[in-house]
Amino acid sequence: MLNRILCVDDDPITLLLYSKVINKTNFSKEIITAKNGEKALHYFDNLLKQDQSILELPELIFLDLNMPVMSGWDFLDSFKTDQYKKFHNIKVVVLSSTIDPKDIEKSQTYPMVLDFLSKPISVSMLEYLSSKIQ
Repeated sequence: MLNRILCVDDDPITLLLYSKVINKTNFSKEIITAKNGEKALHYFDNLLKQDQSILELPELIFLDLNMPVMSGWDFLDSFKTDQYKKFHNIKVVVLSSTIDPKDIEKSQTYPMVLDFLSKPISVSMLEYLSSKIQ
């Protein structure tokens, strides 16, 4: 079981589904949400301002690609910079409603991306990820 994960998606129903499935499977003790990439970066900006010795960081990020304000791609482009290097060990799972081979290829260029999976989140998906994270 993970201690904390961050779910980044603009759809409140999707975020609710994440929460229900994650809680049902005991995949993580705590779920933090952000409605777009910009809000997710603000979350990490706030962590940078805190005492690093007491921080409990997310161990995994579920990231949607198509969001208003800041897309998942824009988030990854910002997140991979030196400004966020303290968080580069956090793995990202891209969850998308479309599985475009070009998107899958592009996601593999980001070292923090663990996998690219199709929505919706499911119990079997979390079981698969649990085995991959161990």
